[in-house]
Amino acid sequence: MANYAISANQLTEGTSVFIRGKLAFARLTSLIEGAALAASDQRKVQNGMSPVGKPHTTATITEAEVQFADPANPTVEEQFVSERRYTSKKNPASGANYSIDSKGTNLPIIAIPSEKGDGTYDQDTSGQELAQGLDVTLVLRVYKPKNFANRGLSLDQVIVHETPRYYNAGGVASGELAARGIVFNTPPRAVQAQPGTESAFGNGEEPVATEVEDGLSFPAPQPAVAAPVAAPAPAQVHTQVATAPVAVLPEAPAAPVPAPVPAVQPQQETPEQKLARLERENAELKNAGSAVGAPAGQGPWGGSGDAQQAGITY
Repeated sequence: MANYAISANQLTEGTSVFIRGKLAFARLTSLIEGAALAASDQRKVQNGMSPVGKPHTTATITEAEVQFADPANPTVEEQFVSERRYTSKKNPASGANYSIDSKGTNLPIIAIPSEKGDGTYDQDTSGQELAQGLDVTLVLRVYKPKNFANRGLSLDQVIVHETPRYYNAGGVASGELAARGIVFNTPPRAVQAQPGTESAFGNGEEPVATEVEDGLSFPAPQPAVAAPVAAPAPAQVHTQVATAPVAVLPEAPAAPVPAPVPAVQPQQETPEQKLARLERENAELKNAGSAVGAPAGQGPWGGSGDAQQAGITY
């Protein structure tokens, strides 16, 4: 532990100290409490510091210099603050650092230069956290905690000495936006998701990722209405299923079936008729022996015999 010349019990309650530097980190517009407090205290213990243990605001500045009311005769309170500056092990080039954890439920007043440009200040009521690197002065006040012998320091005001910039959770500086013609009427604030709300897709479903391998992204697919799919034919089921009664229409009368037509029985030939038929057919075959255009005496079979030999005899 460092040896200090001034102890807390030497401070006078109600006196103020001004210390100026570059803002390195701050939580000024809301209290560190709940889960954030537990995580903050755990980090402090891991770094060898004492946990705060109560809701608080905090600020850390680099290149910190106490603004002495009379440099020739610094007050006890100014000396107390000045000797509690430290060099950062992680960033020694940042010069003398000063940090304060201000316990209590009161938030510090943030003063910013007036837009009138007359050297006056207005209170910043935007509710936004100040950006890193701003030129600021921390106004500290000595107070006496209840049931505690020593005095403590609270952060009462933060005076900004330049046009205010704000911490942007989105990571895009307002200057970069302004260079492209995008200027907000009031600085944008990060929007926190409300816990316990369902996804816009319903039923806790998450949207399908839209990143592709080449680094490009496309709009997330919109939910589509599924096309009806024909159900497969159900397997034969032996259980009887009750169905709604179906009206039975009267059956149309069947068309009259025509009476069968009796088959015509071939007439029996008499021996005389059969003999006459055969002689007639034999004569026709004889006459066919002379084809049109064929040489005389040559029948359709190309032979030179007479037609009697080429005919059919019985």
